[in-house]
Amino acid sequence: MPVPSRRVVAAIAVCGLVIAPTASADPVPERFQRADTLPVHLNTSADERTAAEIAAATADGRTVVYTDSPGERIGFAGVGKRGELSATGVLDMPGEPTSVDIVGGLALVAVNTSASFVDPSGVLVVVDLATREIVAEHDLGGQPDSIDIAPDGRFAAIAIENERDENVDGGAMPQAPAGYLSIVDVEGAPADWGVRRVELTGIAEFAADDPEPEFVSVNAHNQVAVTLQENNHIAVVDLPTGALIRHFSAGTATVTGVDTKTDKNIAPTATVTAPREPDSVRWIGDDHLGTADEGDLRGGTRTWTVFDAMTGEVVHSSGAELENLAINSGQYPEKRAGKKGVEPEGLAVATFGKHRYAFVGLERANMVAVYDVDDPREPKLLQGLPTGVGPEGLLPIPATGTLIVAAEEDSAEDGIRSSLTSYQLTRFPKALALRNNQAAPSIVSDGIGFGALSGLSAIPGDPRHVVSVTDSAYAPTRILTVDARALPARVEHALTITKAGVPASYDGEGIAVRPGGGYWVASEGDAKKTVNLLVEVDPSGAVLREVNLPAGVAATATSNGFEGVTVTGSGAAEQVWLAVQREWAADVRGQATLARFTPATGQWAFVAYPLDTVSLGWAGLSELTAVDDNTLLVLERDNQRGAAAKLKKVFAVDVSTVTPAAEGQAKPVLAKRLVRDLLPVLAAGGGVVHDKPEGLAVIDGELFGVVDNDGLDDAPGESVFLRLGYLR
Repeated sequence: MPVPSRRVVAAIAVCGLVIAPTASADPVPERFQRADTLPVHLNTSADERTAAEIAAATADGRTVVYTDSPGERIGFAGVGKRGELSATGVLDMPGEPTSVDIVGGLALVAVNTSASFVDPSGVLVVVDLATREIVAEHDLGGQPDSIDIAPDGRFAAIAIENERDENVDGGAMPQAPAGYLSIVDVEGAPADWGVRRVELTGIAEFAADDPEPEFVSVNAHNQVAVTLQENNHIAVVDLPTGALIRHFSAGTATVTGVDTKTDKNIAPTATVTAPREPDSVRWIGDDHLGTADEGDLRGGTRTWTVFDAMTGEVVHSSGAELENLAINSGQYPEKRAGKKGVEPEGLAVATFGKHRYAFVGLERANMVAVYDVDDPREPKLLQGLPTGVGPEGLLPIPATGTLIVAAEEDSAEDGIRSSLTSYQLTRFPKALALRNNQAAPSIVSDGIGFGALSGLSAIPGDPRHVVSVTDSAYAPTRILTVDARALPARVEHALTITKAGVPASYDGEGIAVRPGGGYWVASEGDAKKTVNLLVEVDPSGAVLREVNLPAGVAATATSNGFEGVTVTGSGAAEQVWLAVQREWAADVRGQATLARFTPATGQWAFVAYPLDTVSLGWAGLSELTAVDDNTLLVLERDNQRGAAAKLKKVFAVDVSTVTPAAEGQAKPVLAKRLVRDLLPVLAAGGGVVHDKPEGLAVIDGELFGVVDNDGLDDAPGESVFLRLGYLR
């Protein structure tokens, strides 16, 4: 049985915390667990825009080749025994590589060299992997998209898309020239290979004279399946002869229980009927075809489908299963609800040991759904895996029990980098992995849409549950009850906050449960349209009052306002403490503010909190939680992701050592003591270190945390529940 890596063992034994005894081991079926993530700019420069789109592996699984279209190059990565990834160089291409596959010691790269949409062109570039030199080029006559090599290595099939210009007539079809299929006869020296062309016009029901082949997949009988995405059609061609064997429409699907309205509210109550318009296609054995139904001009059913390859009959449709997976994992892209939802795009199929798996990439949810397809007519959803932003290429490597996912989105200004992520098939007990913050998802629900978990609070007298609050990424504001002892943590209930009987929307950044019942919610202002508010909420979710800061203090506020809230004492002795994220206009540089409100008197008082110095971005406060009436835990972080993240720490402050100052007076400065460095914990699961840990709660001395996923807006989107051990 695998044991935690040295990095993880170190992470769970530092900073005065002790991990709780592990619960009894759960059954240990095989499952995929994230091992490592490689930002591909490490192959070039952090200043360059990169992409990892489609990937292929050598026979031993130790070298991965990926396409980098913006850089007009291919990249190389090494894969270690435990899935560790390393950057090992790049090779320039004569245009934009669109796909790659490997046969023997050669990489076959489809490269787009088009001058324009109306003058498409492309070449097949053959690379010797031992020398990393180009040894041959073959003219393809048009703009290539996907490539797949036959299992026996005799043929390569290439979809020549000749894609349309979406800025012409709204992307309406037809737009000449038509696409087609290229077949490469992989025989003899690479320079001697022949290229044949197979026309696909006249077969689709829609825009038959303008086929746009999108994806290809070859089976053991040297038959290639080709999706004509915009034409909503599938063709099967015999590679040795180039003969069209059969073709059929991908048809339409009606799916109920999906969210179709972009309104910040995850409400899967609508129905979609549309053409499938599949992107990726893969053989499942030799008799069935699976498609990822991304949609395009007319479609988008949010499904993946299994067809009988002989008849074109639909034998399985996933319905709302992929949407539900994202919703239940806290990764639903609500901003895409009005379009194509989770948008299935990638698909891969492979046999690992005794079982055959299908992997479905959800481009907008930043997830991969994993299915058991031993029986292709009855796929069984096994798990969802978080990925980088925009998963494009799915690469199973059965030789090493590894799955590689290439995520293409790259935006340095948002801290998002294109990446390769590795996952390994393992029997490592899920309960232990979750305890060690190594498994994902770490928090789930059963039909309750959630995300943007921006605060956390224990519930007095409850040994299992915490509450969280959603921020402005969603509306209306809800209070979520979470079973923190469940593995993974489980969102069990959602309470909508109402004002005068109407659902209310705040930028809820912090929450505290009052000892006598009810809640305090910290709502962050933006210093323009909204102000910072302390909101008193009764146990039913009704707003009792909104408390403003003193006018003079509020006038100094910037866009970085209330972030955390906690309560000490009760009754007449109740004190409400709030954390202000960063310095305001009147503050000493390098000092944030903790504000204290006394409900019994309505008085405000303030203390200063010394921020750590960071070399990149800014440092600020994200959460506040009380250990006792005198001791507060403060979550301090920078605003960086990944390797750039340097500050994600929990400090303790003793508020009894100072006398908070009234408005206009000099604020006393608190002393702080390090309790927990979160960086090792955030890195333990093999993903990119998140920028926004934003919630803390203590239950019977055990510390828990949550990460705000920003509602997948310019963010990876993974909802994370952290288990941070016992306080000494």
